[in-house]
Amino acid sequence: MAVPLFAIMIVLLLIGFPMMIPLIAGATFGFYSMFGGFGQMETMIQQIMAGIRPASLIAVPMFIFAADIMTRGQSAGRLIDMVMSFVGHLKGGLAVSTAAACTMFGAVSGSTQATVVAIGSPLRPRMLKAGYSDSFVLALIVNSSDIAFLIPPSIGMIIYGVVSGTSIAELFIAGIGPGLLILVLFSIYSWIYAVRMGVPTEPKTPWSDRARAVRNALWPLGFPAIIIGGIYGGIFSPTEAAAVCVLYALILEVIVFRSLDLAGVYRTAKSTGLITAVVFILVGAGAAFSWVISFAQVPQAVLSGIGIDDMGPIAILFVISIAFFIGCMFVDPIVVILILVPIFAPVVESAGIDPVLVGTLITLQVAIGSATPPFGCDIFTAIAVFKRPYMEVIRGTPPFIIILLSVSVALIFFPQIALFLRDLAFR
Repeated sequence: MAVPLFAIMIVLLLIGFPMMIPLIAGATFGFYSMFGGFGQMETMIQQIMAGIRPASLIAVPMFIFAADIMTRGQSAGRLIDMVMSFVGHLKGGLAVSTAAACTMFGAVSGSTQATVVAIGSPLRPRMLKAGYSDSFVLALIVNSSDIAFLIPPSIGMIIYGVVSGTSIAELFIAGIGPGLLILVLFSIYSWIYAVRMGVPTEPKTPWSDRARAVRNALWPLGFPAIIIGGIYGGIFSPTEAAAVCVLYALILEVIVFRSLDLAGVYRTAKSTGLITAVVFILVGAGAAFSWVISFAQVPQAVLSGIGIDDMGPIAILFVISIAFFIGCMFVDPIVVILILVPIFAPVVESAGIDPVLVGTLITLQVAIGSATPPFGCDIFTAIAVFKRPYMEVIRGTPPFIIILLSVSVALIFFPQIALFLRDLAFR
């Protein structure tokens, strides 16, 4: 059954159907093959409903809504101005500011694609004017957006936590260490690039302007304080934190900054609703498809074929990393998480590997895959936003991909990069 099932999905993808159609078609074919007809299709509906039933998933549309409000408002611009005021005058400072702004916006949005739009749109023209090549600028923006997938709140971590039953709060704090490490390494590479290419520096910002930039950014900086402080202070759960973020974003952009009116809020809510519908269809279809392949024992056959049961923890983590990295080069990250996590979950449990470490590593891999050719979704977001050809967007990505993969290897051999803060907060 496995061969025709995956053949159907691949054909539908090549024809050009969106990912939800191959998933639903694959699940439907699986149920038909296993039960000899459509008599048990109510079981498929039950699995789809079970996939979208967990209460933790409520956080996904909430964080998307909050990120959309901030993208359309002033929060992103104020964060950029604050970062620029402190490091813009250094060699490679504009590039460092871009990476840092992506990190900070990731701490309030949790979405790589929202980060590409919010940070890339205003900073790309400034970097081009400063003398950076467009291929470097596009690669920096696309790959720095990966940090948004690691810094809490992370939509990828929410999906992983729901599928695997892992604490989302622990996953959130475990992503901070790897996210900051990537920021440091990107900043070092940006400095090396600026020195090698002779990129001029920006004028130094006076301390009075820096103080003004910090004051202007205090309101947007409330987002990570709410999320991290609220969750780890025991004030509310990650799901409740998402709802508080929406309320805070509305107060900020509608009342304080007055950058959105009620009509703008309606348009933002409509956009969020469309995105959420797609996400939840993927989640439900992915749950049904995962049930099919699990019932048919496809994962057991595949994993036994590569001898994963005889591997040690480090080798298992390498196999997981490779599988998720390759998967996200071709397919949407949420779909990859939904399909592959149930496959590897029994192996992770039997090997005694910390599921929080696995979740952090998986989140990093799907983020890297999202920015990696041939079909990384962030690449096509950049193509749509900046209206540049495909080859120009991917030309400068190899050094950043190497850095990100190096962090993945470091995370496997030195898990405390992710687990130190988790252990500090929860152990």
